[in-house]
Parts: sequence; C-alpha cells; structure tokens
Amino acid sequence: MTEKVVVLGSGYAGAGVIQSLQRSLDSGQAEVTWVSDVDHHLVLHESHRCIRDPDVREHVTIPVKDIKSPDVEFVQAAVTGIDCNRRVVELEDRALDYDYVLVGIGSQTAFFDIDGLEQHAHTLNCLDDALTIHDDLERALEDATPEDPAQVVVGGAGLSGIQVAGEVADFRDERDAPVEIRLIEGLDEIFPGNDESVQSALRSLLERRDVSITTGEFVDGVDQESVRTADNREYDYDVLVWTGGIAAHEEMQDAELEKSKRDLRFETDDRFQTSDERVFAVGDAAVIRQDEDEHAPPTAQAAWQAATVAGRNVARAIEDKPLKDWTHKDKGTVISVGEDAVAHDVYIIPFVSTFGGLPARILKKMIAVRWIRDLTDTPTALSAWSKM
Repeated sequence: MTEKVVVLGSGYAGAGVIQSLQRSLDSGQAEVTWVSDVDHHLVLHESHRCIRDPDVREHVTIPVKDIKSPDVEFVQAAVTGIDCNRRVVELEDRALDYDYVLVGIGSQTAFFDIDGLEQHAHTLNCLDDALTIHDDLERALEDATPEDPAQVVVGGAGLSGIQVAGEVADFRDERDAPVEIRLIEGLDEIFPGNDESVQSALRSLLERRDVSITTGEFVDGVDQESVRTADNREYDYDVLVWTGGIAAHEEMQDAELEKSKRDLRFETDDRFQTSDERVFAVGDAAVIRQDEDEHAPPTAQAAWQAATVAGRNVARAIEDKPLKDWTHKDKGTVISVGEDAVAHDVYIIPFVSTFGGLPARILKKMIAVRWIRDLTDTPTALSAWSKM
C-alpha cells in the first residue's frame, strides 16, 4: 500500500526534507504532499539584506517548483492544526490525511507577554517582514532631519538582532541619512551565551557603525512612540524591530504531542520522532534531544543538517527499518554586520577562532551561495553572489 507523507513548511527544514525524501524514496513508494503558506523557500539567514535593498528578494527566494520533483504535490495553504488521532493535517479550507507527517513549519516570534510589543513591533520571520521594515524606514526618513533624526530600536541582540542593526546602519550610511540606531538586550552581553571573543568583535563592528548598544535592560512595555525598560528608562522610536526569542506557532500548540514547557515546541528524540511515532518534527518547530540535558540549537545550520536525516528516517519508517540517530555538529558561526562579518569557530585560519574582514565576508557569501546551489543549481547560486 502506498503511504501518504505530508511535509509542512518550506524553510530550511521543510525544503531540506523534501530533497531528502526525493533521494530516499523509490518511485511509487509514497505519495508526498508538501504544504506551505508561501510558494517559495526563503534563505532566511540572508533575508535581512532586503531591509537595505528590496531587490535582494529575487536572490533569497527560491520557487518551490525549482526544488520539488513532479511527483511531489505542492499545496499552498496555511496549516491550522494537526489531529493525531485522526491522522489529519487541517488546512484553512480542507484536510489532508497522512500516514506520516513531518513538521518543519518553523516558529513564531516570542513576545513574552510584554505589554504592547506584539502590536507595535516588526518581526523578521518572512520576506514580507523585511520588506515592511524597509518601507517603514523610508517613511521615517521623510520627516527626519539632522536635528531630529529617525529613531530605530532593535530589541534582542542575538544573531537576528545584530544582523538587523547592521543592515539598518548600512541603509543609513549609503544614503547619508539622519538615523539613530539602538540595540537593546536584556542580558548583560550581546550574542548572549557565546564566546567573549566573538561578542567583542561584534560589539566593535556595531559601535564603529554608530549603533548604540544597551545591555542589561529588559523591555517591559511598548506604546506607539517609545520602548520602556524594566528600570523605567524610555527610548523613543520611529521603527521598532523585535527579535527577542521564538515559540511554537499557535496552530501547533493544540496538537496532542509532548511539548517544551518554555515555548511549546514539539519535543523529539534524536531520530526526530515526537511522542506520536507517526509525527516527526525538525527545525525550529522542534526541540530535538541530543544528550540527556542537551538539545540541538534552533539555527539554520542545525535545520539544514537535520533535514537530510529526518527525510531518510521517514523513508525508513515506511520501510519498517530502524531509524538513524542524529547528532548536531557545530561547524561554527558567521554573522553579518551590514557588508562586514565576523566568523567564529570556523577553522580556516590556523590558530584563530574568531576573525572578521575579507575572509569572514567571503565565507558568509559562500555559505549562502552553497545553500542556494544545493537547492537549485550553480548558475542560480552564482547570480546571488554580489547580493549576499
């Protein structure tokens, strides 16, 4: 009997799983349906480039038709839920039966019940988010003067927040525009939890671009004009971007599966199975157990690596074969700050763990181009080089 496999999401996890399934399944072995609310894959770790230059969208969006084989059915629709008892994926206007479902639908931004934050802040989860930030920057410049510059506040100094602040700084510098940028982080350091050398290098790059950095201040409330921190400091803004954390999509939170208490993402073992053996999860949608007290990080790199094994495991489940364990292998981090970049734990320079300059910039481009090549072809990837 032909099994029905449904893959949810077109991000790193979803697109990677589709490619893995196409390599792992024999012809006629399964009916694969790919569901996403957009008809493209977004190279999310480069989407911040669209804040400065909207034309970059042509290079960071890959049509699903260029990724999937003709045997894979694509359905563009928003997922509204999963009924594990009936083995049904619920869409806005229909339902899809499944024998196996793989959830690679990503996550949504966590607002932590901060008063007014969700109503007033931009996020950076999709292409439209980046383009809307660009448009709001343009509008803010209409009334900005050197005496009264436009105020941009970025909440959260993790990877996304740092890249947004750097991109806005380049947007400002290219136009010689009156814009002030503030990056706010509740913890005492930017890029929290990482090595001091990379934190210092990132801080230096941001400060050289006149980004004001405020650490140790948690955002406590937001209105339409200002951000208030827990110690009652206020920062006015014209454009506010929030990158402060992730949580499960609301549509996934009612599924009868074991979830992380902190953010309600699906808990899986290192074979990507949830508490229901027919439901697999990967990428930001999942909290993937590694060692007893460790989980894979919610990064593009981890999702990219995991997707290959997750797709194979779905194929092995169909064949009633033992599933393969997966262990995340950290290949280092490369973070862009506008046109510049910092690389850490990427061992291409002997005895140097953190570096910037031209080698880091080229490495950042290579990572983006390689992913585009893996999903499409070399000419498409090379055409994106100058925009990454």
